[in-house]
Amino acid sequence: MVQGPDNKGRSSLPEGGKARRVYLHLHEDITRGSYAEGAVLPGEQKLSVQFDVSRVTIRRALDALEDEGLIRRSAGSGTTVCAAPDAPSVAADFTTLMPQVVQMGYDTTVRLLSFGYGPPPAAVAREMQQTSDAVMQRAVRLRLVEEQAFSHLTTYVPEDIARNYSEAELATEPLFILLERSGVVVQTAHQSVSATLASPDVAAHLGLSVGAPLLSLDRVVRDAQGRGVEYLSALYRPDMFRLEMTLGRVGAGEARHWEPIIQPDPAQAAE
Repeated sequence: MVQGPDNKGRSSLPEGGKARRVYLHLHEDITRGSYAEGAVLPGEQKLSVQFDVSRVTIRRALDALEDEGLIRRSAGSGTTVCAAPDAPSVAADFTTLMPQVVQMGYDTTVRLLSFGYGPPPAAVAREMQQTSDAVMQRAVRLRLVEEQAFSHLTTYVPEDIARNYSEAELATEPLFILLERSGVVVQTAHQSVSATLASPDVAAHLGLSVGAPLLSLDRVVRDAQGRGVEYLSALYRPDMFRLEMTLGRVGAGEARHWEPIIQPDPAQAAE
């Protein structure tokens, strides 16, 4: 099953490296509150001097900001900063991320973009300790909150496990639940978080500009025998998803340091 991207509200970076630099700088200043709602930006001439670019370059950057609804330009009034549009968001505590991710599967909706079987990429095969010709199920999904996509998820599951559930079930049920129904006893998981840039395909699905920053989370889940049962590559919009961690000071003297405070898992964990 394949669905086309929803381009509603998608922003577009201006052409040219200099215009993009100006756009990104002003975009960050506006979204972080350096320019309050109703504030008037410096004129094009002052901005061109500030950023050492031409006025044409400034106009390209301002055009992109206006398209996103972050500024309003009018003759005689200059360029006025508008309120950044409210967007739904999701937060998760990094120390208890697994059960929260499971619960997220019930609190948000999912759209299945693609589903099929074939050999995994070499990096996935290596992490899952599979041979290069192994057959795995690959599924690509969007997760949405209030009908707005905030994450792009690509999962790989060994064929003998994945054949226990259908494409329709994957489109409606959290993957962790489907794995458990298939008899998998999940024991451990290793995950890493980094940053990346949105490719054209991912940008279109998440309603972002190509090259927009994304939070990247990779996770390998293993069963009680240490076998890899799921590989997840998740990309999150940083303006709609954040990872949090509560720290406490422990130890004494020079050995005193910060450590994460591990919260008890919720009584019921579900993706």
